[in-house]
Amino acid sequence: MNTAARTSRRGWKSYVIGAATVTALLASAACSPSGGDGPGDGKPTAKPSNPSNPSTTSPSGTPGDTGSPSTPKPGGTPSAKPSPAPSATGGSGDGAVAVCAPGDVSITSSTEDEISKGVRHILLTLTNTSQKACKVYRYPQVQIGDARRLVPEIKESAPTPGTPYETIAPGKQTHAALLLNGPMDEAPAKTMTVQLQDTTAGSKKGEPIKVALPGVDTVYYNDFAKVTHWMTASGLALRFIMSS
Repeated sequence: MNTAARTSRRGWKSYVIGAATVTALLASAACSPSGGDGPGDGKPTAKPSNPSNPSTTSPSGTPGDTGSPSTPKPGGTPSAKPSPAPSATGGSGDGAVAVCAPGDVSITSSTEDEISKGVRHILLTLTNTSQKACKVYRYPQVQIGDARRLVPEIKESAPTPGTPYETIAPGKQTHAALLLNGPMDEAPAKTMTVQLQDTTAGSKKGEPIKVALPGVDTVYYNDFAKVTHWMTASGLALRFIMSS
């Protein structure tokens, strides 16, 4: 075989080997999972959630939002406190306390004046002698001797509006102070009565109660006479009249 023939045969073999190598590389690339050459090209891509399916799970595994409020856990919502039961006394706080009647009390009179100089200031003391609590209202309606009118009240001694009169327990007392006269002609009197008031202003509870004069047979009164409202503190009652 001549030199030209040998050279031609070696060139043909090299061509066949080169073509086979290229074919193998192309087949290997076609079998690659990503077909790319980046570092993340071999990882599978997650499918997007289906918005029309509320049960579709997101890539993180969290259930999709259905748009409706979640069911509260048992015991999670505080229950309302029950309303208190209504009071049996209708909310008054002291029940049905009766008005003091003449048969429930005794009334006495005393004075701090020197009797030899005449009595002008009298302290009336009402004691609950019954076995149950009772109330007195406003001020005593006092009549001295044959006076044509009752002794008027000292309005400044009235309780603050809205303040209830105190309940008098059995054996307890309440007081009112009476001023008999002032600087003008006086009339003598040998008797004195006290009328208790009912719940309505100016009303009367029972019959008038006769009250003995404080250590004297006769007192003197005129149009300056006035009386305080009932109050538990005797000193406070007297304060309204002692300056007169």
